[in-house]
Amino acid sequence: MTNKPIQRRTQEPLPLRQAPRCGARTRTPCRAPAVNGKKRCRMHGGANGSDAPRGERNGNYRDGLMSELGQTRPSGAIRDTSA
Repeated sequence: MTNKPIQRRTQEPLPLRQAPRCGARTRTPCRAPAVNGKKRCRMHGGANGSDAPRGERNGNYRDGLMSELGQTRPSGAIRDTSA
């Protein structure tokens, strides 16, 4: 028996093996290396241009209109339908 440590057999260079991992929550956590300066890999939002548009151009934009209407409505305007 020899005293050689077990070496990992991989083709990835050492800096790539030591890079922080993406960790995106898919069925199993993503183990791809994160893009430099970002927390996700290229497949989960780390690529250039993968950011969502800002403001009203984003499909999930909220302007607060419904909250504003709810605050201006008189308190007696809501009927109790449980009776």
